[in-house]
Amino acid sequence: MATVVFDLDGTLADTSADLIAAANRVFRDRGLGDLLDPATDRSTAFRGGRAMLRLGYSRAGSSFGEADVEAGYRPFLAAYGDALDIQTRLYPGAAEAVARLRAAGYRTAVCTNKPEALAEALLVRLGLRDAFGALVGADTLPVRKPDPAPFTEAVRRAGGDPARAVLVGDTETDRDTARAAGIPCILVTFGPDGRNVASWSPDALLDDFDSLEAVVAPLLPLG
Repeated sequence: MATVVFDLDGTLADTSADLIAAANRVFRDRGLGDLLDPATDRSTAFRGGRAMLRLGYSRAGSSFGEADVEAGYRPFLAAYGDALDIQTRLYPGAAEAVARLRAAGYRTAVCTNKPEALAEALLVRLGLRDAFGALVGADTLPVRKPDPAPFTEAVRRAGGDPARAVLVGDTETDRDTARAAGIPCILVTFGPDGRNVASWSPDALLDDFDSLEAVVAPLLPLG
């Protein structure tokens, strides 16, 4: 069965503002103020909590390092869990596009480097959880993307064949995951790194969700 697997942050939804707010809460709790800008640091937000903490602490001075990043990670997750859908929105047409894929006969799944419980909660609040036959997060398995195992597990849990699948994402991590799994990769151009994704040599680009079926079909025909 043909399966389309989606990344979450920066692919299905713009979660950057809530992620940055959670990181800034960690910084404020240490008396550092807001160190990240939701307008200019969106791409870092989509690289994960540690990437945001690392960037923020680098701006706070040389006295902060990797130990501070690790110490701040659990407080970051707690802060984010308390307010994960305040400003987050699905990208236009995302829900409808996934529904059309399912109606056409594709299996669908989510493979994200967000912790599974947080991803589950967010998809429920966005009204999209039932659109996916499987969800694999950063802590579902002992490894995470770009290791191909979470992707393969997502396909299997959705009832698909890992050899008959495609990954839709927004980062080099997604590209690397697809290559490691030996399947095609589609990268979206509407995220903060949209101008750069073509240089990462994906198999296809997605400019908007209205064209999702037309982009998927040549890479992963049904039947």
